[in-house]
Amino acid sequence: MKNTASLEVPDLVTYDTSPSKYCHWKLSIENHIATLSMDVTEGKGFSPGYELKLNSYDLGVDIELYDALNRIRFEHPTVKCVVITSSKEKMFCSGANIYMLGKASHSAKVNFCKFTNETRNGMEDSSLHEGLKFLAAINGTVAGGGYELALACDKILMIDDRSSSVSLPEVPLLGVLPGTGGLTRIVDKRKVRKDHADVFCSLPEGFRATRAKKWNLVDEICKPKQFLAKTHVMAKDLVEASNRDSSRTEGVRLEKLNRAIDENGYHYNQVKVSIDKDKRVAFITVYGPETCPSENLEEIMAEGCSWWLLELARELDDAILLLRTNNLDIGVWVIKTEGAASNVMAIDQFVLDNINNWFVRSTIGFLRRTLARLEVSARSLFAIVDSRSCFAGTLTELLLAADRSYMLCPEEPSTDAPTVQLSKVNFGLYPMINDLSRIDSRFCEDQVKVSLAEKNCGQMLSAKDAESLGLVTFIPDELDWDEEIRLALEERVSISPDALTGMEANLRFSGKENTATRVFGRLSAWQNWIFNRPNAVGPAGALKTFGTGKKPEYKWERV
Repeated sequence: MKNTASLEVPDLVTYDTSPSKYCHWKLSIENHIATLSMDVTEGKGFSPGYELKLNSYDLGVDIELYDALNRIRFEHPTVKCVVITSSKEKMFCSGANIYMLGKASHSAKVNFCKFTNETRNGMEDSSLHEGLKFLAAINGTVAGGGYELALACDKILMIDDRSSSVSLPEVPLLGVLPGTGGLTRIVDKRKVRKDHADVFCSLPEGFRATRAKKWNLVDEICKPKQFLAKTHVMAKDLVEASNRDSSRTEGVRLEKLNRAIDENGYHYNQVKVSIDKDKRVAFITVYGPETCPSENLEEIMAEGCSWWLLELARELDDAILLLRTNNLDIGVWVIKTEGAASNVMAIDQFVLDNINNWFVRSTIGFLRRTLARLEVSARSLFAIVDSRSCFAGTLTELLLAADRSYMLCPEEPSTDAPTVQLSKVNFGLYPMINDLSRIDSRFCEDQVKVSLAEKNCGQMLSAKDAESLGLVTFIPDELDWDEEIRLALEERVSISPDALTGMEANLRFSGKENTATRVFGRLSAWQNWIFNRPNAVGPAGALKTFGTGKKPEYKWERV
């Protein structure tokens, strides 16, 4: 579907930017090393009413970081290591801006924390799957979310200037939790002892370099005169550890999305979102490739960001962000597809044949992170498989991501009866945040059922076949189709959204816990609760009284 409209609606939060618009980050490239220097402009907050002092950040700062990371991934294929540092003397980052948090609505705080979590998780994802390594060069004091940004890196170097410190002061100072995985990563990733972590997270002033190194909060410390040289040495070590293919020097430019916004939804080339405000439902339609794709790698790379798979990933990612930020009362997202399944399957085969190419690898990563963003978006996901659908291969991931699915089952055989197809990409290329494929997660790692599904790769599965294999939930016939879907949607939107969010988060991710599932499950759930509590956000709560000279007033009972 080609989009030609251009209407934009004001007062909408959008997530796209470009280097020419950056106010807070500076990007430089030298050989295999990219340096992202944080240099926050105090008066350029995302919303009015606060200043971004001491390299503190808000949503606008993190939108720029997210954009910069994607441009490194695609526009600079020679880069194997990203150094994250600060342009300000003696101050790396003081974390999320407290005055911004104090003024923000509950939903704004939660969505902000979720987006920053996804950006930092994306760094770890790129390191694991794409060979893009990260070094935090902490050249001054670092606190809260600034340290959480460093924790997302592969290595942390801290300056030892006898004054700079590292801290997670949220609990003692603000009555909230570090919102971007800090508590989880210091014990899961840094392997800090429980008693040491307890002390560290209870001290607002934190530790200076020597104690930070001794307790494994950082990897290395260095005196100021040797800091730049040590940064270069550690970055070169990470370059050597990278398996990113950097043989090609010319990257792929990420052009501005072709997007239109109107009162009915969001419209792109490969994605259309139609919003029914009265029913509180959004219909997300994803379009398959219009033609059979080229099998020539150079031709595909020449398409650049208009290559179907990358364009799909970028547009779906943007649509998810817009929906969950701007349409809070839209509780159910109905996922549909249209197009030729054969073209999707051809794309899948091309991806598998060129899986080590940096561009293909980076595109897989973008879509992997987009699918993960879909599943932690606190919305009910229904999938509809009808006669126009092309839930095949890569697009079947959307079907498997849904909380439930409905597939039309005609009473009589028909040439336009809907089908579902699996391909090899459905068995590990796009793991969920629990490190399982959606097939593995769907069947709770029952390998008999997973193997049976895999044996049917490439087959055009009818509704009855798909139900038999466990790939869809319900298969109504034409007589019941409209009514069954109508009732299901009406029932879903009538249930408490708070309870649904908790239920879905508990049901979607089976298997063992990992850092990501804990961040989006345990940490996010507790933070969501704390953000509603008077000790944090009440009239005399810690977030409200910070900076006023008044002490917060706490209700002392434990709940």
